[in-house]
Amino acid sequence: MKFCATFGFRFRFALDYRLLLEYLPLALLGLLVLIQLFYELYYFLPLAFHKDPVENPQHLPPLSILVCAHNEVKNLQELLPLLVQQEYPAPWEIIIIDDRSWDGTHLLVQEYQLDHPEVKLVRVKEQARYMSPKKVALFLGIKAAQHEHLLLTDADCRPVSAVWAQGMAAGYANNSDIILGFSPYMRIYGFLNQLIRFETFLTAMQYLSFAKRGRAYMGVGRNLAYTKTTFLRNKGFASHIRSLGGDDDLFVQEAAKHSRVAIVLDKDAQTQSLPETSWRAWWTQKRRHLSAGRRYKKSEQARIGLFVLSNILFYVISPILLSLQYQVPWVGVIIGARFAALYATYLPVASRLKDPLNWWLLPVLELGYYLNYIGILISVLRTNKVRWK
Repeated sequence: MKFCATFGFRFRFALDYRLLLEYLPLALLGLLVLIQLFYELYYFLPLAFHKDPVENPQHLPPLSILVCAHNEVKNLQELLPLLVQQEYPAPWEIIIIDDRSWDGTHLLVQEYQLDHPEVKLVRVKEQARYMSPKKVALFLGIKAAQHEHLLLTDADCRPVSAVWAQGMAAGYANNSDIILGFSPYMRIYGFLNQLIRFETFLTAMQYLSFAKRGRAYMGVGRNLAYTKTTFLRNKGFASHIRSLGGDDDLFVQEAAKHSRVAIVLDKDAQTQSLPETSWRAWWTQKRRHLSAGRRYKKSEQARIGLFVLSNILFYVISPILLSLQYQVPWVGVIIGARFAALYATYLPVASRLKDPLNWWLLPVLELGYYLNYIGILISVLRTNKVRWK
């Protein structure tokens, strides 16, 4: 009897172990999809129903708009008319920071100053050693700003409306210290443009939704606002002054710990940028951005990394299981549920941002994004050299 009991136990154990191994791939695939569902339902989907702060235009704070420009005279020829046409009811100024330009940037700004007294010029003639040129230039511009409330954009950006400044400044309602905006890239022909715009959308969906949940970890300098007090309380860019990137994301991550963060999504409060048109230029740009991510807090790296990793593993495991004809009905159900949730989340959020996605191209763009992410990450890890202008 003892022998039979022992044999029966071993048989059941071997059977359970075999069943565990048999269904382990299916369980792993299901777990990956559950992780993605959590991010989509808890973080991303609420963006589709977000309502921007509303403030009486007559109660908007005095505002300083800052633009850092390094040999950007052609872009400024398009941007400056859009800035001076902003309909802002409170006192305001436009500060163009000429960062070591030799293309006549300062002459263009001085020409505008003749008819537009709100335009100010700050010139940086020499590069500080061992410091990020852009961060030094921004520091000098913020130091020269007359007003407490700041609004930043880049020279290659274009406000989409004459009330862009109003829309972003409305985010200062409820005593907010930092306002994160959305800045999509312009739509042009080609798959690269589709991929760049999808990557921008996916990144924005993450940092905006995390901020909405009180987990702000980055913003984009193309459309970002914060108070001078917040900048000084954070000691500016001191902790990462030598890193070329991070004047937006690393600053927001540090400053958000002791600040009130708001997000603004409305179309009129957005800026647009002309995207890169070559793969090499886009890779260089993304390498610079991704290199700053190595300075993120471990908790933020884990939160972002878990989402990215779950998607990458999904695209690795699901084709393998289908090719092996492993539990095809169940694998099909899990894949179908995953894409149903993805469409039910991404499309409404894109509609809220007024940045429509091509639904039929979404799986291709998603796969292309994660393949490029892996390639850029490997490139960043292999070398520490990241160039700036």
